[in-house]
Amino acid sequence: MNDRILIRPYTPGDVDATIDIFLRAIREVSSKDYSATEIEAWAKVEDRSRWAERRISRPAWIAEFDGKPAGFSDLTGDGCLDMMFVHPDFQGLGIASRLLRRVEDEALRLGFGRIYTEASRTARPFFERKGFWVVTKQIVAKRGQSLENFLMEKLYG
Repeated sequence: MNDRILIRPYTPGDVDATIDIFLRAIREVSSKDYSATEIEAWAKVEDRSRWAERRISRPAWIAEFDGKPAGFSDLTGDGCLDMMFVHPDFQGLGIASRLLRRVEDEALRLGFGRIYTEASRTARPFFERKGFWVVTKQIVAKRGQSLENFLMEKLYG
């Protein structure tokens, strides 16, 4: 199965694929953990060019499964795994694990002693299985809604 997964650097041409993955993952996967009004507030990309700028401004990766965009992730300059989403059609195939491995490799290459993320209720169990722990529960405001997530971290070295 893993030979069907390719992790490659994000390119400017990936903007629409990453937006689609982001929106569909929230609407179709996270909807089991958040209310319809929370999903509606969260699942929006209001500025496509700003989205594209954020992805290209940092190390970011696309996961392809049999040549189709299946997921993406990125890493900020302070060790934040800012986004990691997997398309609903490719859940359970090891995409997130492969993306996380790539993020961790980059973090180690950059000399980071830790990676942190703000994990959704949906993502929290995945990150716990990968050695992250909850630092604190957070409430984040998104377009008039209060969404619960978890500041999580993993130490290295």
